Amino acid sequence: MILCLLTIVLAILDQNIVSSAVVPIVRDLDPVHGIDHVAWLVAAFALGATAMLPLYGRLCDVLGAKQVYLAAIATFLTGSVLCGAAQSMTQLIAFRAIQGIGAGGLMSVTMVVMAHLREPGDKSGPGGLAGLIAGIGMAVGPLVGGLFADHGNWRWIFYINVPLGLVIIAGAVWALRFPRHTARASIDFLGASLAAGFTCALLLVCEWGGTRYAWDSPVIVVLVTAAVAGLGLFLWRQATAAQPILPLSLFRIPTVRTGYVIQGLVGVAMMGAMIYLMIYLQVARGVSSTSAGAYLAFMAIGMTFSGLLDGRLGWSTRTGMATGTGCFAIALGALACTTVDTSLWLVRGELVLLGIGLGQLLGKLIVVVQQAAPPHQLGVATTGIRFFQNLGGTIGAAAFGSLLSRVFEARTGGLLVSGIAHLAPAARPAAVASFVASVDVVFAVAAAVMTVAFLFAVRLREAPQDTTPAEAPRRPGADQPPATAPRSGTVPAEEQTLPVG
Repeated sequence: MILCLLTIVLAILDQNIVSSAVVPIVRDLDPVHGIDHVAWLVAAFALGATAMLPLYGRLCDVLGAKQVYLAAIATFLTGSVLCGAAQSMTQLIAFRAIQGIGAGGLMSVTMVVMAHLREPGDKSGPGGLAGLIAGIGMAVGPLVGGLFADHGNWRWIFYINVPLGLVIIAGAVWALRFPRHTARASIDFLGASLAAGFTCALLLVCEWGGTRYAWDSPVIVVLVTAAVAGLGLFLWRQATAAQPILPLSLFRIPTVRTGYVIQGLVGVAMMGAMIYLMIYLQVARGVSSTSAGAYLAFMAIGMTFSGLLDGRLGWSTRTGMATGTGCFAIALGALACTTVDTSLWLVRGELVLLGIGLGQLLGKLIVVVQQAAPPHQLGVATTGIRFFQNLGGTIGAAAFGSLLSRVFEARTGGLLVSGIAHLAPAARPAAVASFVASVDVVFAVAAAVMTVAFLFAVRLREAPQDTTPAEAPRRPGADQPPATAPRSGTVPAEEQTLPVG
């Protein structure tokens, strides 16, 4: 379990550590045109991580969680070393994609491993620990990145992953003991390719639409067409393949289906909260980029507090989900009332409340889905949670960005947000007031999204029985459990596993 928590630290740190070092990276690698490629540092990582998630889940179910866990960490470390050695922005972007492919398995496959380590009857899962670790990581990540950027070499933000990753690999090889798979099933690589294709097309639409290219430009139209066609082909493949990469049968389970919806909505709202609060602080309140990033520490405090209390309140999973989504919605609703003169300490308090809500959600949704999914589909069910969160976050960032631009332009007669800095001093206050009102609309819509998530949470049904999985393989070609299910804790004779060690 300690190894799994260290892996989560590795994932959380890397998600937050790069943002503080963008300026020195650009200054070193390409001071002339590098700033134009900064968006790709984020996009390449997200593309690699999200596109690989369905395949990671299937590999866990077929090959075993330990092997996939080790491979994901090794891929992530390889990408980290290459990023640290990059000599140009193009190389760094390509190596960030490799790092992202490994990072896609750090959180998702780690949760599969933690599910196998969970004791029978334990329904709390890693939720509290995940909230605590995520809170610490969100607070420490930007600080570590800023430390290396200001007082050292930015390359060490990538190299720092290596010693910790090697410790995790060595410990996992020595300590993890799972039953070994004796039966092998095929892997739907065509389905995985279709999933990666439509995911990449969709993410590029969200990244480029309305910013680099107009929404009606040929590039966006082609990408939208590719995304829709790819999704259609992927669904067809999942309905007809003998061994689908993401079985559609999972969506017939109400708890799994509801968990995916909630996680996707949380991803949408989280982007609205984090990205546009940072923009508000910098544009409307004159807070520097580094100081604005430090505000995330208050959200981390809430997440840490929520993680420490988790399991001590005696709440049911549904109560925790309803409380988390409710606190999230209330915090966003409070942020929607922000004005130019709102006390920054009030904003900090709202971030603490938002963190408390988020801490109640982290990890718990994964456990709920794991308990409801069939044991032989544990991997795909778990990575599906991360898949929908990543898609929701990307779609939310694009949708809220378009909403902010349209509302602000309508209020100012066509002025762009970037044009505020170039206005005359006399015209600037009115433009800033219009900008704050536009950001409030974004927060209000995000609050409405979380209200919908709250309604789903109160209807969430917990698994009626413990489904703590044993890593038991199944016969090749059998995607569904046997017609006569064995009793809990037993495995049919033809599917028995051999212990390792």
